[in-house]
Amino acid sequence: MARVKRGVTAHKRHKRLLKSAEGKRGTHSRLIRSAREAQLHAMAYAFRGRKERKRQMRALWITRLNAAARQNGLTYGSLISGLKSAGVTLDRVYFLTGELQRFDLRMVGIEQLHAAMDLGRGVLLIGAHVGSFDALRAASRLRPDVTVRVVLDAQHSPALSAILRQLNPEIAAGIINPRQNGTVVALEIGAALNQGALVTMLGDRGRPGNATASVEFLGSIARFPTAPWQIAAALHVPVVLCIGLYRGGDRYDLHFELLASRLQVERRHREQQLQQVVQDFADRLAVLVRKAPYNWFNFYDFWNEPAPGDHGTGADDGRRTRD
Repeated sequence: MARVKRGVTAHKRHKRLLKSAEGKRGTHSRLIRSAREAQLHAMAYAFRGRKERKRQMRALWITRLNAAARQNGLTYGSLISGLKSAGVTLDRVYFLTGELQRFDLRMVGIEQLHAAMDLGRGVLLIGAHVGSFDALRAASRLRPDVTVRVVLDAQHSPALSAILRQLNPEIAAGIINPRQNGTVVALEIGAALNQGALVTMLGDRGRPGNATASVEFLGSIARFPTAPWQIAAALHVPVVLCIGLYRGGDRYDLHFELLASRLQVERRHREQQLQQVVQDFADRLAVLVRKAPYNWFNFYDFWNEPAPGDHGTGADDGRRTRD
């Protein structure tokens, strides 16, 4: 067998190493062992340095944006929150027209929603003014066999309602108007759920005159409506929390969490049990808001002011001022 000589190969490798170490001080540019050690350290430090530089540039960019925003009477937080809201608002057009291929939609907990649907009693989806609710409605197109009904006050925003009717008449035709008599609304929701539909509604703002529960939310007391939970208890349907978080660009994370497969509220302990259910909803909502705080789109003092259109006529007006 011929003898294998590796001297030429090793010499090339050493020359390549010394060339990459040119300019280093002392033996780090002349001796193989020192040069190899110096290069290993250099590559490790380069990786860390790139991360640190990116961090420093981001901090500098935030400082400059904050200074420019304050010249126009804004803060950095309000500016970014407004930009997030504007991005979500523009994306509504594409969601309503069904152009889902434009977006990177990531489903989180979708198996919990499917498990609730498999019960065969319909599903009540409770959302909030966090992220994009239209992304959640549009995602229903991935299951054309499922009917989606939306509880929406069309008179609260006539312009957006007109756009909805024009862009997606199918969803517009399935809207349940909450301005109707409470019994009529409950019967219409019950009829849709009996047909196996998904009924979506928001659970962080109540209508004027509706009962509310005062629970802790993000460190202080806020009022949440109890009507969604009363409906769920009366109809014995599963309740799923659904939030579509906007992650920037074309990315959305659609979160689904099963709140109750069958909500039971006893008449003797009705207030206490509703309080516990609403507190659980507020706690889970707070976790998602902390993950993406600029997705919070209640543009008023949520803790100390009534919701827009609400004149403080709720059944429970127990609130305290934030510290």
